[in-house]
Amino acid sequence: MSLLPSQPLPLNALRVFHAVVRGRSFRAASEALRVSPQAVSQQIRQLEETLGVALFTRQGRAVEPTEAAILLSHFIDAGFAEIEEGLRRVTRNAHRQRINVNASPYFAQHFLLDRFARFREILPDADLRLTTMVDMPDFAADDVDVTIQWGFGSFPPHEATLLVRDPKVLCCAPAVAERLQSPQDLVGVPLLHTAIPGTLWPDILRHLGVEGDSKRADMRLQDAATMRRATLAGLGVGLLSHRDATEDLASGALVAPFGAEALANLPPEQVPGFYLVVPRSHRRVRAIRSFCDWITREDWDR
Repeated sequence: MSLLPSQPLPLNALRVFHAVVRGRSFRAASEALRVSPQAVSQQIRQLEETLGVALFTRQGRAVEPTEAAILLSHFIDAGFAEIEEGLRRVTRNAHRQRINVNASPYFAQHFLLDRFARFREILPDADLRLTTMVDMPDFAADDVDVTIQWGFGSFPPHEATLLVRDPKVLCCAPAVAERLQSPQDLVGVPLLHTAIPGTLWPDILRHLGVEGDSKRADMRLQDAATMRRATLAGLGVGLLSHRDATEDLASGALVAPFGAEALANLPPEQVPGFYLVVPRSHRRVRAIRSFCDWITREDWDR
């Protein structure tokens, strides 16, 4: 029979089962658990009755797991590993100073690294660990405490606080610009998109008054650095952050075919930014709360 929601999970029997599978005998399990072989046998018999399947075949003093037992053991191993990891994290978190920070590569390079020293003045003993990735991390699986993500502010179910806007400049190589006499000409050239799905380009095209179906081979790129390189290579029209665009426009490597301020009047909700994203429960850890308080107080526009 199957376990019903009202039936208690036989955790002790599962622990005994785990020991029997590892030791391949009831006696080895009894020695590992410091109980009698009879108690081990009783727990296994109760588990088999609860599940309605045979878990072991007896061969003298040894036992061999059945196919059902082998399948179950994989899930039991994973379950106990998760429990051990949870206990480890709870113990570590009691007085932890380690802060696992994940950030967008662009934010880490151009904003965060230069200011980490300021946070150390607040919490000198902080053990800061920084990883970078474009995609939203899994806080549990990736062992991340806080993350700084590029986007438009929607990161449910977590708290998101805007740190700084990232307004874009529409740029392209000079050769591409020759094909752009007006914004309407954008329907005929490749557009370079960010890897994170969104409405950035549709909003911009609407803002510029572009109409009609496009006939182009757009490209989606993983991060801001790749977007910049693809734009410089003449692969299409890119959307560069002000910091990068200013440098490339000044050198002549890129041009802003409709002016550097063409997107200046986009509504604020259509302008991407970098957001501090953190599960609400993580703020209960003193070190993480201190980091969140510091990073939201910083003026990232300077």
